[in-house]
Amino acid sequence: MQYFNINRLWRLIMTAFCFALFGIGGLLLSLIWFPLLNIALRQRDKRRYIARRSISYCFKFFMNTMRRLGVLDYRIVGGDTLASDKKCLVVANHPSLIDYVMLASIMPDTDCIVKSELQRNIFVKGVIRAANYLINDQSSVLLPTCKKRFKNRETLIIFPEGTRTVYGHPLVLQRGAANIAVRCRVNIRLVHIQCDERMLDKQSSWYHIPARKPTFTITVGQLININDFIVDTVSDEPSIIARQLNRYILEQLSHDGHLSQGHK
Repeated sequence: MQYFNINRLWRLIMTAFCFALFGIGGLLLSLIWFPLLNIALRQRDKRRYIARRSISYCFKFFMNTMRRLGVLDYRIVGGDTLASDKKCLVVANHPSLIDYVMLASIMPDTDCIVKSELQRNIFVKGVIRAANYLINDQSSVLLPTCKKRFKNRETLIIFPEGTRTVYGHPLVLQRGAANIAVRCRVNIRLVHIQCDERMLDKQSSWYHIPARKPTFTITVGQLININDFIVDTVSDEPSIIARQLNRYILEQLSHDGHLSQGHK
């Protein structure tokens, strides 16, 4: 029992340390590294490419640090597949605060749709600007920008729940991801994230430390061919196709990580 209490206290202290490390890392990137890139490189696309790779490297370092300190453990099933994906929409459930960090740590050059309020966060706003992430409230330019980036064979991560999963409740998906896939005619890579303990979920603060060290499992699932849905749909109306696609995504992500390998 004494060991158990000491271990939990250790994880609490190290969790606080890791949060501080994340914030300081974001500031250092924003105040030092990204301004240096702006000075050294004139080409905007090349700056963005290096910035995203820098972010991915830092996220990988951060995840490995949490693992080594005993804060959590994680495993990725199919990480090589996800890292090699091009020109597709990566759709994942969103159980915790670090879901994007885990995904981006194995995707060296990926885009993401982020909440507009994060642009006011002193620790991450510089990262968002340097990586040129898409902002969710820029509806007038969001779809055209997505089309342009998919044309350049980029990947885009989106969490269709819109916020973190409410623990104990079924998944509820917005149709944004399905609409982007249908209107941009891009395939979808499904990813399921789960954790065997509650940590950093929507109803938990950072200091709510579980009794046991949590293990996150990221399962890279099937690649949904968007043409299968467009061909199989009687109507060509994009909203109808998106509704059916959204229903299918919900079914797959609700299967506790056992993502099937085919549409039929």
